Amino acid sequence: MHLWLAILLIVVALIAGAALGFYFARRYMFKYLKENPPINEQMIRVMMAQMGRKPSEKQVRQMMSQMNKFQQ
Repeated sequence: MHLWLAILLIVVALIAGAALGFYFARRYMFKYLKENPPINEQMIRVMMAQMGRKPSEKQVRQMMSQMNKFQQ
């Protein structure tokens, strides 16, 4: 009888550990991406300059708003 209880506790602990690990990892990644967005305005300017374009401020803002919409 004690063997089944031990096996049950091990299985429950593994499931709980996996669930909590997933939750905290997901929360950490969302916080990291919010603090350090993958693309900022300077990167957009550099990208457009490499393509041979001189972007206006309006174009940069439009691209940033599109990127923010896409991320959410």
